[in-house]
Amino acid sequence: MKSFFMSRGRLFNLAIPLIAIFLGMLVGGIIMLVSGYDPIGGYSALFNGIFSESFYIGETVRAMTPLILSGLAVAFAYRAGLLNIGVEGQVLVGWLAAVYVGIVVEAPMIIHLPLAIFAGAAAGALWAFVPGLLKAKFHVNEVIVCIMMNYVGYHVVNSIIRAYLIVPGERTESIQPTASLQSAFLESITDYSRLHYGIIVAILACLFMWFLLWKTSLGYELRSVGFNQHASRYAGMSVGRNVMITMIVSGSFAGLAGAMQGLGMYGYMTILTGFTNIGFDGIAVALLGANSSIGIFLSAFLFGGLKSGASAMQSQAGVPVELIDIVIALIIFFVASSYIIRWVLLRIQKKKEGNQ
Repeated sequence: MKSFFMSRGRLFNLAIPLIAIFLGMLVGGIIMLVSGYDPIGGYSALFNGIFSESFYIGETVRAMTPLILSGLAVAFAYRAGLLNIGVEGQVLVGWLAAVYVGIVVEAPMIIHLPLAIFAGAAAGALWAFVPGLLKAKFHVNEVIVCIMMNYVGYHVVNSIIRAYLIVPGERTESIQPTASLQSAFLESITDYSRLHYGIIVAILACLFMWFLLWKTSLGYELRSVGFNQHASRYAGMSVGRNVMITMIVSGSFAGLAGAMQGLGMYGYMTILTGFTNIGFDGIAVALLGANSSIGIFLSAFLFGGLKSGASAMQSQAGVPVELIDIVIALIIFFVASSYIIRWVLLRIQKKKEGNQ
């Protein structure tokens, strides 16, 4: 009986994101129809812009890479009972730190590239350490501090670039080739898309989060604190220590997301006119992926595909790219409304059992 309920719970956990995606696409199609656009043509163009050519597949994988890492940052914190809304700021400082090391350090690639990636992760971890420390020592709400740290990070990054790193074009110098994640091989097999080796880093990060949370005693403590801080403290666990560790690891994932942008996609950093939204999209990716490594990977593929395929939808079907943002928002809404979906599924299940 226990295994039956566990299997049914797993089935519901799998069904809810799939139903949310279906409902999001369905309502998005209705909005297209009401707005005077052809939803079938629009979605056909969208899927063509994701799967039809190797170039589009490469661009989808490229777009999903930072989303995987920002989703992991949000999910890792949530597993320990924390809400890291500061991923966006951690992405920005990680981006700048990785680019800075990529510019100023001169070393062989075997040293330079890992050092630049580590710098991005360390900068993100340091930025997340502040709300973690305030939460652990003074019980300050991490959500408020993280939101403020986003804006601090945004302005600090722009100020550093303007004061010390700016070159013509409102950006930094390009990183040295020895610090680059760009790959001529991956570009050639995807018809010269911007795909880079960052996807390997993202996959390794997924495996690392899974192993740390589910195969180590530290991960057990972190999850225990997330379930119930009072019971964990009674069992002898240091809640404050685990909170700080959680934010540091979460911030390092976010910093890696920024490093992938700086070392892989661009090779430099520009003066920003606004947030990149990589960190904010990570919240949606983690939510749809149920805060699990495999779920986040698949969710990031969906969001990356929607974002990279949106331009094809506009050029081939004349559907505005803003409608993709509406579809994404609808998917998030239905995932957030999972209680309603779960209730409907349970009602259907009970009705079937009653008819037998």
